[in-house]
Amino acid sequence: MPDRFKEEVDLMEFNSIDFMCFFPLVIAVYFLLAKRLRSVWLLAASYYFYMGWNPKYVLLIIFSTLVTYMGGILIEKENGNKGRIRNEKWIMISCLFLNLGLLAVFKYADFAISTANGILKLFHISVIERKFDLLLPVGISFYTFQALGYIIDVYRGDIKAERNLLKYALFVSFFPQLVAGPIERSKNLLEQIDNLENIKLWNGKRITSGAILMVWGFFMKMVIADRVAILVNTVFDHYKMYGSSELILAAIGFAIQIYCDFGSYSMIAIGAAKIMGIYLMENFNAPYLAKSIHDFWSRWHISLSTWFRDYLYIPLGGNRKGQARKWGNLLLVFLVSGLWHGADWSYVTWGGVHGAVQVLAEFSLSYRKKLIERFQIKTNCVSWKLLQRAVTFSTVTFAWIFFRADTVLDAFYFIKRIFMHPTPWSLFNGDLYLLGLNRTEMNILIMSLIILLIVDAIKYKKAVTLDVFLMEQNLWFEWLTMICFILMIFIFGVYGPAFDAQQFIYFQF
Repeated sequence: MPDRFKEEVDLMEFNSIDFMCFFPLVIAVYFLLAKRLRSVWLLAASYYFYMGWNPKYVLLIIFSTLVTYMGGILIEKENGNKGRIRNEKWIMISCLFLNLGLLAVFKYADFAISTANGILKLFHISVIERKFDLLLPVGISFYTFQALGYIIDVYRGDIKAERNLLKYALFVSFFPQLVAGPIERSKNLLEQIDNLENIKLWNGKRITSGAILMVWGFFMKMVIADRVAILVNTVFDHYKMYGSSELILAAIGFAIQIYCDFGSYSMIAIGAAKIMGIYLMENFNAPYLAKSIHDFWSRWHISLSTWFRDYLYIPLGGNRKGQARKWGNLLLVFLVSGLWHGADWSYVTWGGVHGAVQVLAEFSLSYRKKLIERFQIKTNCVSWKLLQRAVTFSTVTFAWIFFRADTVLDAFYFIKRIFMHPTPWSLFNGDLYLLGLNRTEMNILIMSLIILLIVDAIKYKKAVTLDVFLMEQNLWFEWLTMICFILMIFIFGVYGPAFDAQQFIYFQF
């Protein structure tokens, strides 16, 4: 794996024994506490959860919390003043500057220096020697964006400023979604926290629903993501040793890995919060069944894509100022989205590929319609929809190569080897079983992927999540399904012969 994926994080990960002890304890106390103490307890649990990684970095969350908390109150206080619009604007800009400045120092300082050095070398100018070499705080991009969304909402007048500091601090640091999302909106999460005392905790249907989501999340992570990661790491770390079949398989494998890894975190977070009576927004909706790149981004990392839409794309003008401006805004948003994911040009390139494909799709729309009419291509049939999905998945998988490779140059070499070193025989001579997974492990992976496809197909066709679907069935079927998932997690996940626990990929962002 790239160095950025390798850092060991001493954090209470969802798939750790520590969390298996921590979460039941939090729930038990939460359900027994007096109503007025619920938010205090969850805040203490959230800070303890985060401090398990590096206690001193909790100061960054406190800083971000206090800045946006005070900013919201000051913006609301300006209502009625003659120069309030100007004052509110400067308060908001100050909050944005301080929070984004914090993010820039810890996440982008070294990247900016190395980029500047690269430019200076082109002109034979002395390079900058100083490096910050700061440890990237886990989840800083997530809680910073959540806090910034709040201050922008207050500035727009969409919500009232939160006066209770403890409740606002819980909104910023709520532990299930603290380090990898979903990036919640103040209208949703903050209003629920304000109403925490009125939530009916002992609700069997809701608790069962949350537990189902958590079990499915553990299945995605421990049975699929961590298993396919072995194959992906084997090939990507030594890609110069392999030909087209292995490289294509590894690229598809990473597409599966990152979906199951990140999707599982969101699923567990949503399920854990639901058990506590708090509803988080959906973050993934069968993204690999999308029929276009635009459709993909309406289903992938929904909390981030909608955040960029509402707080960047629309303020830039969206699609209101002409086609060229719209395309420019789209491309800029995707480049920024790539940079958000990491301080490396490979991430920016990944975002740029997605932006360019969307612009190209819109630019060529009228031409494609004419071709469809001219050749009388049927578009309301299974074959056309399968083709759309295949093209979309191939495009997304191609872009993932830049996301996964160590550098942009490595990504281009990786792609070059796919075309220049064909190895179709690898599919038939058993070489695929030399990529870190033996025949048994590969069969387990294939079986798990069939289950994943079925679950996503149900979600796509019926527009319901797994918990809703199972709870609509007979009780014996619901329980049998969950028992099978739990057994598979323990047999093929934690105790599998090739099991290799992997840190959640999105912890680095």
